[in-house]
Parts: sequence; structure tokens; C-alpha cells
Amino acid sequence: MSISSTEPKLHPTAIISPKAQLHESVRVGPYSVIGEGVTIGEGSWIGPHVVLSGPMTIGRDNQIFQFASIGEISQDKTARQDDPTSVVIGDGNIIREYVSIQRGTMKEFDTKRGETRVGSRNLIMNYCHIAHDCVIGSDTIFANNASLAGHVEIQDWVILGGYTLVYQFCRIGAHAFTAFSAGVAGDIPPYVMVQGNPAEPRTINKEGLRRRNFAPEAIAEIDAAYKLIYRSGKVMADVKTELAEMAKTSSHARLMLDFILSGKRPLARG
Repeated sequence: MSISSTEPKLHPTAIISPKAQLHESVRVGPYSVIGEGVTIGEGSWIGPHVVLSGPMTIGRDNQIFQFASIGEISQDKTARQDDPTSVVIGDGNIIREYVSIQRGTMKEFDTKRGETRVGSRNLIMNYCHIAHDCVIGSDTIFANNASLAGHVEIQDWVILGGYTLVYQFCRIGAHAFTAFSAGVAGDIPPYVMVQGNPAEPRTINKEGLRRRNFAPEAIAEIDAAYKLIYRSGKVMADVKTELAEMAKTSSHARLMLDFILSGKRPLARG
């Protein structure tokens, strides 16, 4: 993204509701439409032909590229335009061309205030879709055409390969990785790499962990927990018992155990 020092901050062809709130440093490109109830924080850049609908809060230093549609009413049949639902986006995200992120629904108003949430420092590439009531952590990467159905949870540092599809209510744990065209129909614990349709566990995300400076000892602990869950052949009740023992000395095993114990859907298992 490059901006001329002479370029107006708010392009004269942009349509901005008087009931939108933009920090004075926000830049908006040609023909973008920013609706009532949209709040945009300091240093954010909105490219040309972007449509932002409220209620929605966008934090600071975000970049939203052309033809993105964010904050529109969800495609859930129960959604109504005047529902008190919203999108909440953190700081430092890069949202590329043709991305769609839709408002939450009243189905989760008690627990999520009807919000679809995106954290900070995420890279969301072309044509990705984030449906209603999803919760996205921080430092994730969504490669081109990755799509989430409603109520999906993506935790921190997850990477979704291109054309990944995630079924409704599924969760993907921190530092997990999906290969291209993965079809995720069950929960994926932290650190696990999956592939295929339906997606099956292959190994742990060793390369990703190394790049994030995980110590060899920590990676070994994660690998041992992974093998217990997916390669031991034991029933899940016994897996949970043994994982609880491992969790006494390993924070990584604890994270995997807590994820499994909090799940409502079965794990994606090979």
C-alpha cells in the first residue's frame, strides 16, 4: 500500500454516513461506502470500493483492500437488519480483496453479544469468508478462499491453507495448520496439522513451532501428546486420563487437554 502525501484522506467519491466515527487519520479510497454505526480507529486505511456496514468497530492500523464487504447482515435465515448484532475487529489486520465478514446473530447474543470477532495482526487473503458468530484470534493467516461457516472458533497463530472449509461450530486450536483444500468437520486441537477432505491429522505443526521459537523440548512434549491422542489406539477416556498426567509437567499438554475437555464437537480423527 502506498499513499501520496497529496491524496485526500477521505476521497470525495466515498460515501460516509454522518453517523460513522472515523479517527482523523483514517484514509478512505474512491467509491467506498461506510455506513451508520461504523467506528474506525487511528491509522487505518480503507481502499477503494470497500463496503463497511454497522454496527461495527474496527481498531487501529488496519488495511482493508478493494471490494471487501464487512459488517453486512449474515446469511443466516433468522437474521434481521435491525438486530443489535455487530462485527468487532482488532488492530493491525490486513484484509485483502473480496473478503466478506458478516455480523453475528441473535442465536449467541447471550454469550457473544451477537458479535463476530476478529483479533489483531491477522492476514486474511483474497476471497476468504468469515460467517456469523465466528471468533478469530490473533496472528492467524487465512490463505485465499478459506471459508468459515457460522459459529466457528479459530485460535491464535492458526494457518488455514487455501480453500480450507470449516464446518459450523468447529474449533481450531492455537498453532494448528490446515493443508490446502482441507475440509474440517471436527475440532482440531492446538499444534496439530491436518490434511484432506474430510481433514485428518497428519502430524504436529513442527515447522511453524520452530519459526515461533518453540524450544526442542517443548516440541517433543507436544509430539508426545499428539501421539497419545492420535496414534496410541486408546479410547478417548484413557487418552484424557494420561494426558492429564502429562499436563502436570507440560503446559502444552495442558493446553491440548483443556481444548479437548471444553469441546462440544468430536475431534477430527484419522
